[in-house]
Amino acid sequence: MALPAPGTAWAQTGPQRHVTAELIAERQGIAPGQTIHVALRQQIQKGWHTYWRNSGDSGEATRIKWDLPAGWQAGDFTWPAPRRLPVGPLMNYGYEGEVLLPVALTAPAVARPGDKATLKAQASFLVCAEICVPEDATLSLILPVTATPAPPDPKWDGAIEKTLAAAPKPAGLAAVFQPRPAGVALAITGPALQGADLADAYFYPFESTVIDHARPQAIERGPQGLTLTLAPGYGFQGGKSPAGLAGVLAVGDKAYEVAATPGAPPPGASGLGPPPAKAAGAANLGLAAAALFAFLGGLILNLMPCVFPILAMKAASLAGHGGGEQAEARRQGLAFGVGSVATFLALAAGLIALKAAGSAVGWGFQLQSPPVVAVLALLMLAVALNLSGLFEVGTSLQGAGTGLASRGGSLGAFFTGALAVVVAAPCTAPFMGPALGWALTQTPVAALTVFAALGVGFAAPFVLVAFAPGLLARLPRPGPWMDLFRKALAFPMYGAAAWLAWVLAQQAGPEDLAKLFAAAVAVGLAAWLAGLAQRRAAMGGKPFVLTAGAGVLAALAVAAVVWPQDKAAELQSEPYSPARVATLRAEGRPVFVNYTAAWCVSCQVNDQVALSTHAVASAFARHKVAYLKADWTKRDATIAAELASHGRAGVPLYLVYGTNGGEGVILPSILTPDIVVKAVEAADRAGS
Repeated sequence: MALPAPGTAWAQTGPQRHVTAELIAERQGIAPGQTIHVALRQQIQKGWHTYWRNSGDSGEATRIKWDLPAGWQAGDFTWPAPRRLPVGPLMNYGYEGEVLLPVALTAPAVARPGDKATLKAQASFLVCAEICVPEDATLSLILPVTATPAPPDPKWDGAIEKTLAAAPKPAGLAAVFQPRPAGVALAITGPALQGADLADAYFYPFESTVIDHARPQAIERGPQGLTLTLAPGYGFQGGKSPAGLAGVLAVGDKAYEVAATPGAPPPGASGLGPPPAKAAGAANLGLAAAALFAFLGGLILNLMPCVFPILAMKAASLAGHGGGEQAEARRQGLAFGVGSVATFLALAAGLIALKAAGSAVGWGFQLQSPPVVAVLALLMLAVALNLSGLFEVGTSLQGAGTGLASRGGSLGAFFTGALAVVVAAPCTAPFMGPALGWALTQTPVAALTVFAALGVGFAAPFVLVAFAPGLLARLPRPGPWMDLFRKALAFPMYGAAAWLAWVLAQQAGPEDLAKLFAAAVAVGLAAWLAGLAQRRAAMGGKPFVLTAGAGVLAALAVAAVVWPQDKAAELQSEPYSPARVATLRAEGRPVFVNYTAAWCVSCQVNDQVALSTHAVASAFARHKVAYLKADWTKRDATIAAELASHGRAGVPLYLVYGTNGGEGVILPSILTPDIVVKAVEAADRAGS
């Protein structure tokens, strides 16, 4: 068999491999005593990933074991900065696509020029998608020994050099950490961070137990650096703290190694607030564009059905201010504008204060909470029922303001503007979304500027009418078309409620969806009772009983979807063995076998969202299911053979054996409580 040419890598291949691995070198040879870099190159199949030195909540780092000629030495991997790989409730760190893991290789001084050194290595890596598969590769690389340093390899020198240049390195950053009630404050300062874009700064710890990887890392900027608030992990439990906190700080396209010691954060690491977030569709607006968008959105907001009648009413009152009374009309127009802008600014101040007090949790995180999604679905349904005319809202508020808003003079106009903003507050219009999204991630001054522009746009049509009463005739007059338009607007709200119900079903399963449907019926009945109460009050009757009934039903509906569910205790399991399965099946019991591993992402997600639920625990107890765990965290030939017999190369695998002695039923790789419960019920029925 012919020997490979210098620089050629051998890789072990096999069926269903998801990573192609090889050894590559930055130079065409190596001189005696010289140190060069070789690298383990991984080409990872699309949709799969391998892991960093700290894999995060699950997974396993790539390992390599060298078999080198006598006197040759290989160092540790130089790990490139990883990327975040969220999977369900877990957060992992690793690589996708292609990654190079460089290693420093040193030839002995006694190496003889003209010889060819064969470098052998056994690489092991875990590659995951919906399932995780441990893979190995037997690799080799032949390097000629040259009398002088060999020239760079034209194919790989640039790639290895680029990887080494981008790899995290110390940059003279000072770092301290301090446990606090809100989390672990990690303060990092240094010239490399001054003026840097810190919007997506993230700390990747070297140790897996020091932080809760899945929790967000709140960012506070300072003139000399930043402070990250980290959710503490096991390393901080029981009143203990680790001696140090080391890892990689990723800032934009840069990454730095940091080693923090216990201590109080310096003043230069905070004080400037969170960085401007790069919100989709709004990140590049800038203050001028955001203010323009807000102004246009304010103009369009006047077309909302809930606002226009108030504006039309006040504009109609200005029609009589002709001739000598035009000055009064202008005063009222300006007063309306001041009331509108002042109310928008008050709303902005409240939002800014809540944002400052509400840490890093934002709207996206709220939608990850099933109770919040359920409440939003009920709210969208209630709004739709209101638009459909089943009941009315805002009549008491408008009635409370009638005494001021209907008054003549500037005071009445001021409160009309304020009332119109209050009524319009839940509404959005085109251009408003990007502008407000940008504003709420900026400094208070910028945010107030954008909200002021929104108020000016909202007030502009009315002020214009006040200064040119002749324009009043061009405005559409209130009429039956407005009621038709309002009822048409109900259907997008029904659609929003249906979409949120679908989101809840994906998050929490059919049981929570059934509770939402029941709560929706209660909300519909409450809306109907509220409408009856309003009509009875309008006819001079006493609406107390109907109003109270509507309120109780609405409260019960909300409580039904937000009341915390009890989690089942961890299912009692026993170790798997083929003999134990056979014994249990001979006893006529249903058997559930969970082929799992600690490093398997999907396994851990399924354990949390399906197998640890009350519904599954109740089903197992009710049907006397025997629960066996085939733990493949450490390689086991028996488990590997069982996986292969079912056509699987990795975990998870879930088998349910019925009481009739038939073949086991394979469940999907992604579980829900409903899937498991139905499978268990079917397994028990099979023997009845």
